[in-house]
Amino acid sequence: MLILVAEDDELILKTVEFKLKKEGHEVMLTRNGKDAIDAVKVLDFDLVITDIMMPFASGIEILSALRSIGKDTPVIVLSSLGQEEVVTEAFDMGAADFMVKPFSPNELMLRIKRLVR
Repeated sequence: MLILVAEDDELILKTVEFKLKKEGHEVMLTRNGKDAIDAVKVLDFDLVITDIMMPFASGIEILSALRSIGKDTPVIVLSSLGQEEVVTEAFDMGAADFMVKPFSPNELMLRIKRLVR
């Protein structure tokens, strides 16, 4: 499975990458929203994991870009506490799940397995 991870926090990015690769997934990493949007336009991902607050484009904009080109790729949104209205907007746009940071990498893996059965 090919998974895009869009996250500007290097520790979270590397932790998620390690867990996904350990589970046998192919992983593409982006550290800003613009690179993530460019990636979803040209590649077909099985899953996208994105932070809400990203440089150059938000996780909401990444989700919007996916939907505007007709892709229904499942998206897990990562959010800090206090961003409830943004998470609600993400669900309204078709996000499959969200997790509040900091989160357990093991819980993330369980949610991924549930989404992509």
